[in-house]
Amino acid sequence: MSIDKLIAEDQPASFAFTEENEAEIVKILAKYPEDKKASAVMPLLDLAQRQHQNWIPMKAIEEIANRLGMAEIRVLEVASFYTMYNLKPVGEFFLQACTTTPCMLRGSDDMMRCIKDRYDIASGETSDCGRFTLLEVECLGACVNAPILQVNDDFYEDLDYETTGKLLDSLEAGTPLPVGSVKGRQGSESEQGATSLTALKAEAEKV
Repeated sequence: MSIDKLIAEDQPASFAFTEENEAEIVKILAKYPEDKKASAVMPLLDLAQRQHQNWIPMKAIEEIANRLGMAEIRVLEVASFYTMYNLKPVGEFFLQACTTTPCMLRGSDDMMRCIKDRYDIASGETSDCGRFTLLEVECLGACVNAPILQVNDDFYEDLDYETTGKLLDSLEAGTPLPVGSVKGRQGSESEQGATSLTALKAEAEKV
């Protein structure tokens, strides 16, 4: 994909970190030797994104490159490689849907279909209301509770068509469902509850 398609056409004229983030940058840079400041590029990109309505403008790329003594293209390479960074505006709810093998086998197609039916969007698109952006991503690292949908910073697990719809309803209403398994599973245990160390569980319940 051309980098031009990843970068927003409308860009702010300037970017400056807030006073709060300036203090955070001092803490971040203190973790690295002076000649290894480039190692801080990812946390600084994250700070810029959180400050700027969940996307990173080119002026922020320039600022970070200047802070770390890097070529701007090197910072842009990092920002454009990872799906966790957005180089153009996204909706209030950034939906990152895992569709790799474990999630696909557990029904991620139904999860994706529910989002498409609701907002008529595909990966990389934003709903007409402007509140929801969908992105199909690689493994989110929670395969035991597949399929997974990441909403901003939160994981929702064990989704199907119906429960995805209920999740979207809750987001629209401003009352998000509790994060984690929508089926109430704890960790990666069976839906029927613990199947091992049951004697210990029974003892714990007596206390």
